[in-house]
Amino acid sequence: MKQMALDVALAPEPTLAGFVPAGNAAAVQHVRLWSEGRTRMPVPLYLWGPAGAGKTHLLRGAAHALREQGLAVGWLDAAAPPRQPFDPAWDAVLLDDVQTYGPELQHTAFNWFINAVTPTDGRPRAVLAAGHVPPADLPLRDDLRTRLGWGHVFELHPLPDEQGRAALRQAAAARGLALGEEVIDFVLARFSRDLGSLMQLLDHLDRYALQTQRPITIPLIRAMLQNE
Repeated sequence: MKQMALDVALAPEPTLAGFVPAGNAAAVQHVRLWSEGRTRMPVPLYLWGPAGAGKTHLLRGAAHALREQGLAVGWLDAAAPPRQPFDPAWDAVLLDDVQTYGPELQHTAFNWFINAVTPTDGRPRAVLAAGHVPPADLPLRDDLRTRLGWGHVFELHPLPDEQGRAALRQAAAARGLALGEEVIDFVLARFSRDLGSLMQLLDHLDRYALQTQRPITIPLIRAMLQNE
């Protein structure tokens, strides 16, 4: 069955605090230190792992943490328009899903990387990037691929099924919600299983249940999908 996805605009911005480390504790701790500036410059950071491992969640969480500090962030992903110039006002550059970049986005990413790490104004910027495979295996131009692998590299692992269930129960309890096992089974079988998507789904279900004054059940989830 094809997995369903929710519009991320319907949910709050992912945060580092909302990420369950599971087997990724070292990587998550490094990203936290990076976002606080303790390991941010001048060494770039690259995260890799399969879909559902939480790479985009961590990048967006790091971007959120930087903005909370009043810092400006440049963001590049496959949906971004090509040939965007580097903005000297940025304090950090984040490159998501780099394995999807075509020639023009690779040109943009390389330009951002060079301007961030070796700027003409002498103020290095942070670089945080993510992709599905290790840097050496990225289907990118050589100069960009080698630079993405130059700094700290961490592999991320998907959340095991039982830990995903536990995270859902914990997050639901924090919101004062009750999720039956049949609801959890339904969600894990039909929606994207990465933790960021599950938390976004839970936030959306919480709002929909409040609006309709109904408990979270499988019929409620189906009604929400039909209505929205």
